[in-house]
Amino acid sequence: MSEYLDDFSGEKSKTQVKRELHALQDLGQRLTTLKPDLLNKLPLTDALRRALAEAPKHTANAAKKRHVQFIGKLMRDQDIEAIVALLDQLDASSRQYNERFHNLERWRDRLLGGNDEVLEAFVGEYPDADRQHLRQLIRQAQHEAAQNKPPAASRKIFKYIRELDESQRGLR
Repeated sequence: MSEYLDDFSGEKSKTQVKRELHALQDLGQRLTTLKPDLLNKLPLTDALRRALAEAPKHTANAAKKRHVQFIGKLMRDQDIEAIVALLDQLDASSRQYNERFHNLERWRDRLLGGNDEVLEAFVGEYPDADRQHLRQLIRQAQHEAAQNKPPAASRKIFKYIRELDESQRGLR
């Protein structure tokens, strides 16, 4: 009996194949929600790009379902790892997204510490950063903290840092 099991151990079951195809359809469905500039950054075939552009045109439920199945079929020929990596950076529930934001929060907190060495290290990591603008925001945030005002400048610093990070990663 064990001879027969060893012969089939390398093959996938029909259920496993269906699960993988449904996962590709779900991934394709997520791609239909992305903005065109983000789709241009992904290594996709022209046929898949056309299918993703046509997705909003299908309004009937049956047509949507057929189109998602078609997109899933086209997804078989794609670089799935690259697509998933980009989607994980955009998905707020992913671990990678959370780590990125925690790192940006640490940068903001260190910049608010008021040390020029930290600012130079930040500019070294993000060369597109505007030193003068950052210094002005840091001074405003320190002034707000000293007067117990709401941290509006601190939020602006975080937003600016996030925009720099997204542009450096190619998400903008």
